[in-house]
Amino acid sequence: MFDAVGNPQSILLLGGTSEIGLAIITEYLRRQPVRVVLACQPGDPLTEASVDALKVQGATAVEVLDFDATAFDTHPAVVEAAFAGGDIDLAIVAFGLLGDAEELWQNQAKAVQICQVNYTGAVSVGVLLGERFKAQGHGQIVAMSTVAGERVRRSNFVYGSTKAGLDGFYLNLGEALDGLGPKVLVVRPGQVRTRMSAGVKEAPLTVDKGDAAKQIVQAVADGKTLIWVPPAFRFVMMALRHVPRPVFRRLPI
Repeated sequence: MFDAVGNPQSILLLGGTSEIGLAIITEYLRRQPVRVVLACQPGDPLTEASVDALKVQGATAVEVLDFDATAFDTHPAVVEAAFAGGDIDLAIVAFGLLGDAEELWQNQAKAVQICQVNYTGAVSVGVLLGERFKAQGHGQIVAMSTVAGERVRRSNFVYGSTKAGLDGFYLNLGEALDGLGPKVLVVRPGQVRTRMSAGVKEAPLTVDKGDAAKQIVQAVADGKTLIWVPPAFRFVMMALRHVPRPVFRRLPI
């Protein structure tokens, strides 16, 4: 369980080489040692370096599980294996694809792939985590959404639509689990400086992954269910939600 000062004893990262996910774990390791389970895409070349970095930072143990977001029938066994070593206090759902926005809406195979990874895979593990945490009577899920899913725009609507689905699922998973012990935090970042955004023009309010991690860890401690990263994006999106569609479609975003 989380201790008296808000630190987990064990963390599961689904998307085991996610830079934001690893930054969250690093932020907790600054406070005290933690047992870590990394659920990684088989053959991910970044797995070994991620394990080594966490051990250097003070993780008490780092276990690696093979996890394919689209191999849905394997997900129950992956989650079972993650919990085999004891309770999991914090599960971070941080896997996903961005893709080429213009190619996605014109390539059926790639559109289906990104939907399966970003939405169907996220729902699959979310249901399983909800079941496990409900049985435990405690646990925290952090689901990485995006401001791009809050109001889907033409410039990346396939990706945005998948994140809109993920966002809606996890917000309401939190509602379903309310009063049963487990908690869910949905995180809506703007652009974060990671490998995924390396080839994308930097937008206003872009943040470093370490700063995003600090805000997420604080939000967990505060018992929040939804945050924007950075916080100013809440007000940006509040305004954009009310822009009429004929105007919205002409905005340079």
